[in-house]
Amino acid sequence: MIRRSLHLRAAYRRAAITVDEPGLRSVLLENAELLDQLIAEWRAQGREPVAAQAPKAHWMDAVQSRIDAWRWRAIPRSDVLWIRLLARDEAALLRSFEQALATASTDAAPLLHRQRPRLDALHRDMRSLARAVGY
Repeated sequence: MIRRSLHLRAAYRRAAITVDEPGLRSVLLENAELLDQLIAEWRAQGREPVAAQAPKAHWMDAVQSRIDAWRWRAIPRSDVLWIRLLARDEAALLRSFEQALATASTDAAPLLHRQRPRLDALHRDMRSLARAVGY
Protein backbone atom coordinates (compact mmCIF):
# COMPACT_ATOMS: atom_id res chain seq x y z
CA MET A 1 0.00 0.00 0.00
CA ILE A 2 2.83 2.39 0.80
CA ARG A 3 4.54 1.57 -2.47
CA ARG A 4 1.33 2.18 -4.44
CA SER A 5 0.86 5.46 -2.56
CA LEU A 6 4.41 6.57 -3.36
CA HIS A 7 3.88 5.92 -7.05
CA LEU A 8 0.53 7.71 -7.04
CA ARG A 9 2.03 10.68 -5.18
CA ALA A 10 4.78 10.91 -7.81
CA ALA A 11 2.15 10.76 -10.55
CA TYR A 12 0.15 13.58 -8.93
CA ARG A 13 3.25 15.74 -8.75
CA ARG A 14 4.25 14.98 -12.32
CA ALA A 15 0.72 15.73 -13.52
CA ALA A 16 0.64 19.01 -11.58
CA ILE A 17 3.74 20.13 -13.47
CA THR A 18 2.31 19.32 -16.88
CA VAL A 19 -1.42 20.13 -16.75
CA ASP A 20 -2.63 23.37 -18.28
CA GLU A 21 -5.53 24.20 -15.96
CA PRO A 22 -4.37 26.09 -12.82
CA GLY A 23 -7.33 24.86 -10.75
CA LEU A 24 -6.56 21.26 -11.65
CA ARG A 25 -2.91 21.87 -10.76
CA SER A 26 -3.98 23.01 -7.28
CA VAL A 27 -6.19 19.96 -6.76
CA LEU A 28 -3.41 17.61 -7.84
CA LEU A 29 -0.89 19.24 -5.51
CA GLU A 30 -3.37 19.03 -2.62
CA ASN A 31 -3.90 15.33 -3.35
CA ALA A 32 -0.14 14.77 -3.38
CA GLU A 33 0.12 16.50 0.00
CA LEU A 34 -2.67 14.31 1.39
CA LEU A 35 -0.78 11.24 0.25
CA ASP A 36 2.36 12.66 1.92
CA GLN A 37 0.46 12.77 5.20
CA LEU A 38 -0.93 9.25 4.86
CA ILE A 39 2.45 7.82 3.91
CA ALA A 40 4.11 9.57 6.85
CA GLU A 41 1.54 8.10 9.24
CA TRP A 42 2.01 4.59 7.82
CA ARG A 43 5.77 4.91 8.05
CA ALA A 44 5.55 6.25 11.60
CA GLN A 45 3.70 3.10 12.47
CA GLY A 46 6.83 1.31 11.31
CA ARG A 47 5.27 -1.06 8.82
CA GLU A 48 2.50 -1.58 6.34
CA PRO A 49 -0.79 -1.32 8.23
CA VAL A 50 -1.95 -4.85 7.45
CA ALA A 51 -1.82 -8.07 9.39
CA ALA A 52 0.19 -10.12 6.91
CA GLN A 53 2.68 -8.29 4.75
CA ALA A 54 4.07 -9.37 1.43
CA PRO A 55 7.85 -9.65 1.31
CA LYS A 56 9.63 -6.51 0.20
CA ALA A 57 10.26 -6.49 -3.51
CA HIS A 58 12.88 -3.81 -4.07
CA TRP A 59 13.44 -4.82 -7.67
CA MET A 60 9.72 -4.25 -8.28
CA ASP A 61 10.09 -0.66 -7.10
CA ALA A 62 12.71 -0.08 -9.78
CA VAL A 63 10.55 -1.75 -12.44
CA GLN A 64 7.49 0.27 -11.42
CA SER A 65 9.50 3.49 -11.48
CA ARG A 66 10.65 2.76 -15.02
CA ILE A 67 7.12 1.93 -16.13
CA ASP A 68 5.81 5.14 -14.55
CA ALA A 69 8.52 7.22 -16.21
CA TRP A 70 7.67 5.69 -19.58
CA ARG A 71 3.95 6.28 -19.10
CA TRP A 72 4.51 9.87 -18.04
CA ARG A 73 6.70 10.62 -21.06
CA ALA A 74 4.20 8.94 -23.35
CA ILE A 75 1.31 11.10 -22.15
CA PRO A 76 0.87 14.18 -24.29
CA ARG A 77 0.20 17.42 -22.52
CA SER A 78 -3.44 16.58 -21.95
CA ASP A 79 -5.29 17.29 -18.74
CA VAL A 80 -7.91 14.68 -19.68
CA LEU A 81 -5.36 11.89 -20.06
CA TRP A 82 -3.75 12.75 -16.74
CA ILE A 83 -7.12 12.68 -15.02
CA ARG A 84 -7.89 9.26 -16.51
CA LEU A 85 -4.52 7.83 -15.46
CA LEU A 86 -4.72 9.28 -11.95
CA ALA A 87 -8.35 8.18 -11.47
CA ARG A 88 -7.43 4.62 -12.39
CA ASP A 89 -4.38 4.57 -10.11
CA GLU A 90 -6.30 6.19 -7.27
CA ALA A 91 -9.07 3.58 -7.54
CA ALA A 92 -6.40 0.87 -7.27
CA LEU A 93 -5.04 2.56 -4.13
CA LEU A 94 -8.52 2.64 -2.62
CA ARG A 95 -8.96 -1.10 -3.30
CA SER A 96 -5.59 -1.76 -1.68
CA PHE A 97 -6.60 0.34 1.32
CA GLU A 98 -9.89 -1.53 1.68
CA GLN A 99 -8.01 -4.84 1.62
CA ALA A 100 -5.63 -3.53 4.27
CA LEU A 101 -8.56 -2.41 6.39
CA ALA A 102 -10.22 -5.80 6.08
CA THR A 103 -7.07 -7.62 7.22
CA ALA A 104 -5.70 -5.04 9.64
CA SER A 105 -4.31 -6.10 12.97
CA THR A 106 -5.99 -4.74 16.08
CA ASP A 107 -3.26 -2.13 16.57
CA ALA A 108 -3.36 -0.92 12.93
CA ALA A 109 -7.16 -0.82 12.50
CA PRO A 110 -7.76 2.43 14.46
CA LEU A 111 -5.24 4.32 12.31
CA LEU A 112 -6.83 3.05 9.11
CA HIS A 113 -10.31 3.96 10.32
CA ARG A 114 -9.10 7.51 11.10
CA GLN A 115 -7.54 7.79 7.64
CA ARG A 116 -10.56 6.46 5.76
CA PRO A 117 -12.37 9.84 5.45
CA ARG A 118 -9.29 11.47 3.94
CA LEU A 119 -8.84 8.69 1.41
CA ASP A 120 -12.55 8.83 0.60
CA ALA A 121 -12.22 12.59 -0.02
CA LEU A 122 -9.33 11.92 -2.39
CA HIS A 123 -11.46 9.32 -4.18
CA ARG A 124 -14.41 11.72 -4.48
CA ASP A 125 -12.13 14.39 -5.97
CA MET A 126 -10.76 12.06 -8.61
CA ARG A 127 -14.16 10.52 -9.38
CA SER A 128 -15.61 14.02 -9.83
CA LEU A 129 -12.77 15.05 -12.14
CA ALA A 130 -13.08 11.82 -14.11
CA ARG A 131 -16.82 12.32 -14.57
CA ALA A 132 -16.21 15.89 -15.71
CA VAL A 133 -14.02 14.66 -18.56
CA GLY A 134 -16.30 11.74 -19.43
CA TYR A 135 -14.24 8.90 -17.99
